[in-house]
Amino acid sequence: MIIPYPRIPPVLVRVGPFAVRWYGVMYLVGYFVGYRIMRARIERGLISLTRRDLDSLIGYLLAGMVLGARLMYAIVYEPGHYLDDPAEFVRIWHGGLSFHGALIGMAIAAGAFARVHRVPFWQVADTLALAGTPGLFFGRIGNFINGETVPWAMVFPADAQQLPRHPSQLYEAIAEGIFLFVVLRVLEHRAVTRGSYRPGMLAAAFLIGYGVLRFLLEFTRQPDAQLGLVLGPLSMGQLLSSAMLVAGFALLGFVLTARRAAPRPGHAASVPDAPHDTAV
Repeated sequence: MIIPYPRIPPVLVRVGPFAVRWYGVMYLVGYFVGYRIMRARIERGLISLTRRDLDSLIGYLLAGMVLGARLMYAIVYEPGHYLDDPAEFVRIWHGGLSFHGALIGMAIAAGAFARVHRVPFWQVADTLALAGTPGLFFGRIGNFINGETVPWAMVFPADAQQLPRHPSQLYEAIAEGIFLFVVLRVLEHRAVTRGSYRPGMLAAAFLIGYGVLRFLLEFTRQPDAQLGLVLGPLSMGQLLSSAMLVAGFALLGFVLTARRAAPRPGHAASVPDAPHDTAV
């Protein structure tokens, strides 16, 4: 069944040479929702930060996200293109960003922030795991509006072949942005209620959950034109998601076997005692 594509103009507002695109707006909305989630966790003692610290953390994360996403894309997806024209690396408005690279960049940025501000890293990692899922939801909606390229399908206007495609962006928005968020919230609530919560647990669950969902949903996506399928029936996105799975299970094993560290004086405990502290 062919479902008509809702032709939403990718540009929301244009003033002369400047354009505000839905894609960018969706990312800003995702960051705002994530910011509110992080603030709520600060107020409930789930992470040892002040609001000023949170503003600093956002700066770290933005820098890590953009640099990591661009570096991963340039190295893995189109190395020749950026070697031929190094100046293209800074032209991020031309596209070319990798989610897996953004994740690595934000993890490094979070580690640097935790070290500078003397905050337990796994508190930051768990908070980002939960707060990042709304960004995935709104980001995928932005992909869909942008028209980025079966039992039911759509013909996307940007598709040169004009073939019916799965609206995989909507699949990912629901799976990675909504379903994964619910799973993480339920996991956190039950772990805290039962006294089995360990710092780093949500980060591990995010890596495993996203890795599984992205690996499966890649089968509904067109592989990158410049790469195609890179290992039998698998795309580059599936290989990178497989690496996320391995990292997630390794982290989960570490979390479950590591001893709980006592909180430092003046900082909130890593594991809240009261069930109401889990609210977001």
